Amino acid sequence: MLPPHKERMDERVAMVREQIISRGVRDEVVLRALEDVPRHCFVPEDLADEAYRDRPLPIGKGQTISQPYMVAIMTSLLNLGPEDRVLEIGTGSGYQAAVLAQIVRQVVTIERIEPIAEQARRRLESLGVANA
Repeated sequence: MLPPHKERMDERVAMVREQIISRGVRDEVVLRALEDVPRHCFVPEDLADEAYRDRPLPIGKGQTISQPYMVAIMTSLLNLGPEDRVLEIGTGSGYQAAVLAQIVRQVVTIERIEPIAEQARRRLESLGVANA
């Protein structure tokens, strides 16, 4: 679980309300996780102002962070609980792993592109995500 992260909270709440709930995602655990995870920390600094728009963004090496709605749909379809363990293939920025870590006991995530994997590891560590 992430420690409280208040920066850009209004943007996260608006993202969830306007992009996720408005399109039918109702899983309260998923919605809370999306509000808790600071998406702007998972994109390059020059794209931080774009982080809460509903679109994928480049993260380097030809990879992207998924749009928030896709993360919400994928996560809600898993019907996860606090005792679950998840294996994620394709860590990317680490955003999906951070969202999952808010919901489950443990996330094991694998990334084949070493610089991307290292960036994700540092991000998750710096945010205090200890169960991924």
